[in-house]
Amino acid sequence: MPLPYLLLDHLCVNYETAGHVHTAVCDLSLSLARGEIGCLLGPSGCGKTTVLRAVCGFEPLAGGRIVLDGHEVANAQFSEPPERRHVGVVFQDYALFPHLDVARNIGFGIGRMARGERQARVEGLAERVGLAGALKKYPHELSGGQQQRVALARALAPAPALLLLDEPFSNLDLDLRERLAVEVREIIQASGATAILVTHDQHEAFAMADRIGVMHAGAIAQWSPAHELWRMPANRVVADFIGRGALIPGTFRGNANGGGISLELGELAVSPMLADKLLRSAARDTYPVSVDVLLRADDIAHDPASPFEATLVRRAFRGADQLYTLRLASGREVIARVDSELAHEAGERVGVRLTVEHPVVFAASVADV
Repeated sequence: MPLPYLLLDHLCVNYETAGHVHTAVCDLSLSLARGEIGCLLGPSGCGKTTVLRAVCGFEPLAGGRIVLDGHEVANAQFSEPPERRHVGVVFQDYALFPHLDVARNIGFGIGRMARGERQARVEGLAERVGLAGALKKYPHELSGGQQQRVALARALAPAPALLLLDEPFSNLDLDLRERLAVEVREIIQASGATAILVTHDQHEAFAMADRIGVMHAGAIAQWSPAHELWRMPANRVVADFIGRGALIPGTFRGNANGGGISLELGELAVSPMLADKLLRSAARDTYPVSVDVLLRADDIAHDPASPFEATLVRRAFRGADQLYTLRLASGREVIARVDSELAHEAGERVGVRLTVEHPVVFAASVADV
C-alpha cells in the first residue's frame, strides 16, 4: 500500500490566552493520496482553519506530526518554515495585489523563472482558469468569480506540493459558489495538485472533495467519501450536520435476523446487518431497544391516503419541488420534499408516509418492556 502524500498524525494545537491554555485541535489524524482533494467541513469555531494554518506552518504543534510527500515538516519539537513547505494557499479574501494586473498577480510567486518560461506559465494557467482574455485587467475590473480564479492560478503557479483553500467561495453568491466549486475541482485535478479545502458549506464539500472530514470541537468526527457520510454517518454529530434532517425516536423490535422500528410516522423494516449493529450498540440480545432514526427530506413523501398526518408549519418553494416543514403529534418537526404543484397552507393537516431506503439509525437506550 503506497504511503499517503499528506499525513496529519494525531495533531494537537493549543492557544494561550490570558495565561490559560485552550486546545483548538486535539488528536486529529487524516491522510490524502497524491492528487486527492480533501475537505475539512464544520461550523465556525470547530478548528478547521487552525488545522490549515498548522499545515501551512503558521501554527506550532503541541503534539503529533505533519508529513508531506514522505518528509516530516512539523512535530511538537520542530517546525519547517512556511516558505520551505512548498504549500500554495487560496485565502478567503483572495488577497490579490490591487496595483498589479492579472498577469502579474498570477506570476507573483514565480519571479525567479526565466522570463519566457514565466510568461508561458502565466498564460497557460490563465487559459486553464478561463481568464486568457483578462491578463491586462486589474482586480477591481473583475467579478468576484474572476478574482477567485486569479487567486487560484496564482497559488498553482509555483506548482506547490499541496494546495490549501480557506473558505474560498464565502464571498460569492450561492449559485456562483456551487458552479465554481465544480470548476475549481476540475482545475485542481488537471493540475495534478493535492489539495485541502476548508468550508462550512456541505454543498461545496460534496462538489469538490474526494474525502471529507466532518469536524466537531477540534476533532474529526468522520473522515470518509461524501456518499459514506450521507448514507453511513458514524455518529450523531455527523448525522445532524450532513443534510437537513431530524433524529426521531423509535423502538426497534427484533433480533439479529432483522425486525422493525416503530415511529410516529409508521414502521421501518430493519435488515439483519442493521439489527445486529443496534443490538451490539445497546448491549442487548433481543428487543425492545430505543433508537433514533434520521429522517431527511427525501425520506418522507406526501400521501393523501396515508393514515399518518402532520401539520404544515411552513413551506419553501424550490422550483421543481418545495420543502414542507411538518410538525408531528409529539411536537417534533421534520422536513419533506414534495411536488411544487401542491398548495397546502400553513396549519393544514397533510398525509405523509415514510420512503426510507437506507435507514440511518442509532441506539438510544434500552426501552421499557
